[in-house]
Amino acid sequence: MTGATVDAWLGIDLGTQSVRALAVTGDGTILATASAPLSSSRDGNRHEQDPEHWWQATTAAIRHVLASTDTVIRGISVDGTSGTILLADATGTPLTQGLMYDDGRAADVLPHVNEAGHDLWTRLGYRRMQATWALPKLAWLQANHPDIVRAPGTRLMHQSDFINSRLAGQLIASDLSSALKTGADLINETWEATVVEALSIPPQILPPLVRSGTHLAVVGPDAAEQTGLTRGTPIVAGATDGCAAQLGAGALTPGDWNSVVGTTLVLKGVSASIIEDPLGVVYSHKGPDGQWLPGGASSSGAGVISRDFPDGDLARLERAARAFHPGATTTYPLVSNGERFPFNAPEAQGFTLGKPTSEAERYAAVLQGLAFVERLCFDYLDYLGADTSGRLLLTGGATKSAYWSQLRADVLGRDVHLPENAEPALGAAVLAAAGTSGRPTAEIADRMVRVSTTITPRSDYIDRFGAPYLSFLASLRDRGWLQNDVAAHARRNL
Repeated sequence: MTGATVDAWLGIDLGTQSVRALAVTGDGTILATASAPLSSSRDGNRHEQDPEHWWQATTAAIRHVLASTDTVIRGISVDGTSGTILLADATGTPLTQGLMYDDGRAADVLPHVNEAGHDLWTRLGYRRMQATWALPKLAWLQANHPDIVRAPGTRLMHQSDFINSRLAGQLIASDLSSALKTGADLINETWEATVVEALSIPPQILPPLVRSGTHLAVVGPDAAEQTGLTRGTPIVAGATDGCAAQLGAGALTPGDWNSVVGTTLVLKGVSASIIEDPLGVVYSHKGPDGQWLPGGASSSGAGVISRDFPDGDLARLERAARAFHPGATTTYPLVSNGERFPFNAPEAQGFTLGKPTSEAERYAAVLQGLAFVERLCFDYLDYLGADTSGRLLLTGGATKSAYWSQLRADVLGRDVHLPENAEPALGAAVLAAAGTSGRPTAEIADRMVRVSTTITPRSDYIDRFGAPYLSFLASLRDRGWLQNDVAAHARRNL
């Protein structure tokens, strides 16, 4: 126990393998964290979880946090996996399993969904949905289980909606972030009646919509007894786990970007206006204060390292790799076939320019290649007119390597910042604090999110990456994956 009682905000992150709870003070001090495991059921392209298990894991994680510190929770917010849905009855009791974010059963109905919403998807910038998105899954439920969809009182819930409803003891609104993949009109912040009608979805099953950071309800008596939270604790609308992670990194001011390198590379930023992308590889969430949160996810990433160097001494390889930077040997590090950002090329495959003469040079080629992909992502965002002039915050497993972070700063030619603790649960706690204070979310994040390290590019390295980067661009263009005008724009930025 910490002794003194302090005010804190609680963020809940509903992941795939666990539920994580985090209590943090207004100045960013993490008081306690806890997690509880989740299990999944997979069958081919189907992936389900039991919503009741989400609630059991949530209550366990909250109780552990509360037992670990003397704190008064002033607000709670929940984030969840993007595109995960279920159907529940009027009391919030699940009528289906949770259809998870990567459940692909809706492929057969996807063409109908994209036809029904073509005009709206175009206005929103993503142009087309994918089979794993929430609206196709809802259309699949409508086609295969109409008795459930059309039963009186049935309600569509996103993953976080289910937990929020359990906390409140009543059905409540859904956040716009979670509703993006369910086809919500984020510009007008409502459901598009023509799309709903075209898909024969009963409009009454769709929840009301609010922005992330909106006060929803308060913790009810049943949830207070089960979790240990104080009855009446405010519940604030959360976001998807990806948007919550962006908030946890502190990227909330227009021009700021959060670059996440884990298994794959994901960029998320902040814009005053929606970004229109003719390829549809960049799409925007609606931010808590009305700003837009554009982003894209590459199929390239550090997953190539675990795949291609499964038994390698990575620390030794990294030290040896430094001698090969900048280098003429560059690997395009696709984790799997097909690229989705910064260009759309389903046929794309990884390749290596040059012939590495050692394992160290092969490793160096991967590090350089992913840094080049990251730079091309920013060049493409600049091509689209996105503001990239703000802070660049690096998160994800790759930041454990100080050298790789330095290399990325060198290739980008700009300062990069490493947050002390950037995780979705922290971003959810930021929303909880903003929603209970009435202050702008960016202002709250400035106080609660701490940057541990700032890395400045080495002046004698920046220009030396120009030639190998140009070769990388040419190789992508020659393969027909990168558009000529995008390649030309990237060359102008050198």
